[in-house]
Amino acid sequence: MTTTASPSAKAAQSGAVLQILFSVAFVHLLNDCVQAALPAIYPLLKQEFALSFAQVGLITLTFQCTASLLQPWIGLYTDKHPIPFLLPMGMCMTLLGVALLSSAGSFGMLLLGAGMIGVGSSTFHPEASRVARLASGGRFGFAQSLFQVGGNLGSALGPLLAAAILVGRGHGKFAWCAVLVVLAVLVLVGVSRWYGSHLKNAPKKTAAHAGPPLPRKRVLQALAVLAMLVFSKYIYMASLSSYYTFFLIEKFHVPVGTAQMYLFLFLASVAVGTFAGGPIGDRIGRKRVIWVSILGAAPFTLALPYANLFWTGVLSVTIGLVMSSAFSAIVVFAQELVPGKVGMIAGIFFGLMFGISGIGAAAMGQIADVAGIEQVYRIASFLPLLGILAALLPKMEKTRT
Repeated sequence: MTTTASPSAKAAQSGAVLQILFSVAFVHLLNDCVQAALPAIYPLLKQEFALSFAQVGLITLTFQCTASLLQPWIGLYTDKHPIPFLLPMGMCMTLLGVALLSSAGSFGMLLLGAGMIGVGSSTFHPEASRVARLASGGRFGFAQSLFQVGGNLGSALGPLLAAAILVGRGHGKFAWCAVLVVLAVLVLVGVSRWYGSHLKNAPKKTAAHAGPPLPRKRVLQALAVLAMLVFSKYIYMASLSSYYTFFLIEKFHVPVGTAQMYLFLFLASVAVGTFAGGPIGDRIGRKRVIWVSILGAAPFTLALPYANLFWTGVLSVTIGLVMSSAFSAIVVFAQELVPGKVGMIAGIFFGLMFGISGIGAAAMGQIADVAGIEQVYRIASFLPLLGILAALLPKMEKTRT
């Protein structure tokens, strides 16, 4: 005998699922706000610890590598053996990283604290992305965008947090970030309970494949293209997120507070672009979004190194809006290429994002030490031209009307 849920019961269930989706997006905001506060205080750390640009890049590399290397393996394991309470457990590692950074007395301690925050991030992103997909109601692009925009908003708020409570007061005030991390742990406990209940009630549900079946060779080729697009996007984005304040201070001689406001505007534009990218991809097709968002940013990135202060702000906001719409579409596209491996794919692409950003930040630090910070932006400006590779992606879905 089968039973059909009443409309009121379905509405209540839908509301509860939407609440879970907003919860993971909110925690993504808190998580990335704490992470973004770190590069926002790089000028402070550089002064306090007498760091070179290369050492600043190594801090980013340490965080990004620990955040990237574990993610695919965690995603692969939890695809087969889900661990709902891994979410709050991972956030506790972030809490440890905040404690180490705020009490650091040496460059080594800074690296260790950054590494612990990276470990926390590596456990959060694959499982949280899976929960977002489970709570999507079939609107995978929208769910991934909402989840991702939480992180982008957090990244935008991080510099403001740094400006409000950290700059001018010493790196020890970074301990205030622990308040955000504790709040994230509490929210994730509730999310984990829902996740565990969902697994018990629907253990045999499998992921739907939105596109036609493809040969293994074609799938691997498409994944390689997506990886190259992530490479071009996040090497460039690393140049803005890690060194934008230095660029503005050196080229235009603006104070730190003004430079951080420009960084906030750029990161806020990234959040807006990310939120738009998923629903647009659901409607017109993710391949088109990927194509336009990366290759379409090239004219603006090529102009940025030669603009005055006003147009630098305008161009950076435009770049943020256009370029950021790609990532949600890339993740969902990849998940549709490899159905049933949601966690592994999320781990690979979030990990790839962090790893590439870290390596790029370290390499650019070396370039900045040798050739100057402006040369970083001249070199990086050509990377979005790799967006032409999107032409090699298979057509995975029909346009929605």
